[in-house]
Parts: sequence; C-alpha cells; structure tokens
Amino acid sequence: MDIGVIGLGAMGRAMATNLAQAGHRVNAWNRSGGAVDGVTMVASPVDAFQSDVVFTMLPDDSVIRSTLLEPGVLKQARPGLVHVVTSTISVAFARELAATHDAAGIDYVSAPVLGRPDVAAKGELNVLAGGAPHVVEKVRPLLDVIGKRVWDMGADAQAANAAKIACNMMITMAIEAMAEAVVLTEANGLPREQFFDLILNTLFGSRSYQVYSANIAAGHYEPGFKASLGLKDLRLASEASEQAGRLLPMLAAVHDRMAATVAAGMGDRDWSAMAALTIDPSMGAQAAVGSS
Repeated sequence: MDIGVIGLGAMGRAMATNLAQAGHRVNAWNRSGGAVDGVTMVASPVDAFQSDVVFTMLPDDSVIRSTLLEPGVLKQARPGLVHVVTSTISVAFARELAATHDAAGIDYVSAPVLGRPDVAAKGELNVLAGGAPHVVEKVRPLLDVIGKRVWDMGADAQAANAAKIACNMMITMAIEAMAEAVVLTEANGLPREQFFDLILNTLFGSRSYQVYSANIAAGHYEPGFKASLGLKDLRLASEASEQAGRLLPMLAAVHDRMAATVAAGMGDRDWSAMAALTIDPSMGAQAAVGSS
C-alpha cells in the first residue's frame, strides 16, 4: 500500500519506519527535511497526499492548519485517500477537521496515540481511533503496525481526541500526586525510593507511576515528552472543559503547575520535571528573580 507520512519528529519517524518495515511504500514530508531509512522523502505535503492513506503527526492545531488547510492540500488529494491524524489536537479542531474532510470528499480518522518515542519505535503504541466504522476498519491493518492495540472510540472523530487529552491530563495529575506525596514522606524521614517501592507494589502499579516515579526518584528529567508540550495538552484540556461548561479544579491546578515549570526554564525537560518544582519551590522563585 502507498502510505504518506507528514511530520517526522521522534514519533512520526518511528511510525514511518515501522510502516516501511512492514512492506508498505512510504512517502514522507517533513517541515525541516531529513531522511529515514526505507522511506522516500517528497517535496511537498501535496505529494504525500497522493497515497492510499496519509498519516499526519504534526505538533498542534495551528501547524496542521497552516500546512494542510490554508494551502488547499485537501483539494489536491488522491481520490479515495484516507487521512489519519495521529497528533494530539483540540476537540474543537478535530470536529472542524472531520467537517472539512467531509466537504472535500476525503475519509478522515482521528487516531491520537498513547506512548513515548521508545514505545513508538517498538510499534507498541495504544491507538485511540475515532471515525466512521468502515473507514477505521479500512486503515486498521496499518494502525496494527504502529500500535499494539487499537481502541475504538466511536464514530465521532473528536471523541478520540477528548480521550487522549483526558489521558494526558490524568498523567500530569499522577505526577503531581507523587510529588506532593514525596513532600509529606520525606519531611518525615522516609526516602522517596522507599515510598515509591510501597506504592508501586500496592496501590499504584500502572505504567505512568512506574515511569515517572523513576524520574522523580533519580531527580533526572531528560525529555521523553517535553513539559512545553505537556502545557499545550493541558491547555487543550482546559479549552475542552470550557466548551463542556464545566469547572475541573484538579485540571486547573496541574495546568498552573505545568505553566510554572515552563516559566522556570524547564520547558525542554520531561514533563515530570513538574514534580521538581513542587518538591523544591525555590526553583520557581529563582526563575522569577531571573526574569525580573
């Protein structure tokens, strides 16, 4: 099958590689160029849209809009193409994309993914698929290449994006919960490693707690997922809560904490660096002094 891929960051690169290794002809376009083994680089997004299926892994709503919608790429797509957007985008924009593709006569699937770049490289992402059932079934063999499981989020494409945003929101809540627990336990003489051994083997053994407790225990926050991107996703969650007409107090708290983390100069570090700010508030104070 002819597959287009647009966006070759860490996640998009892994997806393109896995699709090529599965025997598909992959044509990719990236804003900053580059090369991927087994993948043919093309000159423009329009070229990538001359495929059976095109996957988009661009960073946010505005980049997708400026790359695909404003230049009129959809109007130049190959007839019968299916567009699969794997980016984490806003619920409102996902709804707009579904309508725009419908008007252009192009099948559309929202398929945001759960997993870090190392998981993507193994082809073990969790894929949250939303869209018309027959279209999702058409691309399911490709989703099975990039993921270990495809989760059906229903016929409304934006439901998949709401689920992805909610998942990322909950991860930040887990990070903040562990950080606040460390404040309590270390103040009373219990090392964080010992406390994490307790919670991972009793109440909280999920992957998020395993991965991010290790970062917090070591005090190392090398990026798997940058705090600046985490802040973007929490902004999307805040927008979605406003559209739903509901106040989410925990969301407001972690959004403010992630914003403070980015303001403290840790936007390029892993989003679990948010915990460092809770455990050592002086980091935020130092950043405020430096920016004054």
